[in-house]
Amino acid sequence: MNHLFATAAFDSSDGFNVAVLLIRVVVGLTMSAHGFNKFFRGGKIAGTARWFDSMGMKPNGKIHALMAASTELGGGLLLAAGFLTPLAAAGFVGVMIVAAWTHKDNGFFIVKDGWEYNLVLAVVAIGVATMGPGRYSLDHGLGLDFAFQPKLGLAISAGLGILSGVGLLAACYRPPAKTEG
Repeated sequence: MNHLFATAAFDSSDGFNVAVLLIRVVVGLTMSAHGFNKFFRGGKIAGTARWFDSMGMKPNGKIHALMAASTELGGGLLLAAGFLTPLAAAGFVGVMIVAAWTHKDNGFFIVKDGWEYNLVLAVVAIGVATMGPGRYSLDHGLGLDFAFQPKLGLAISAGLGILSGVGLLAACYRPPAKTEG
């Protein structure tokens, strides 16, 4: 019995690479499913555009619907594949900052339509970009992982992501006035 586990055991490097692969694939495909839904399910882009218009995304909800859906679908697939990992993670962070900010009045917990889920997705994406995509990634297979140092992955994913999310909110978010009632 011990021999079976000894031959099937991972060394610490294998464990890391399998763990980061699992995280990348699950979180990446989850994000891409959100983008896919915006494009092809429910209200599609038109319904998402109406929703963005109703929450105050200016000048046009359709532009924001297309940008959000594309970033979610593309960034999710890139993260799942481990390709251009820090840039994919930056896309996650930017979209999740906008989503979190527009849900901030609902509190923290997702059960009340809060921003908990947005925080988790953004931080996991930053974590993956900081750790690197691992051996089982396109970045590694194409020889692109040489450039992924933890500080660089963190700077690109968090810095570019925060800048893009905050910049979009500053430029485009004009929530409707609250009515009493």
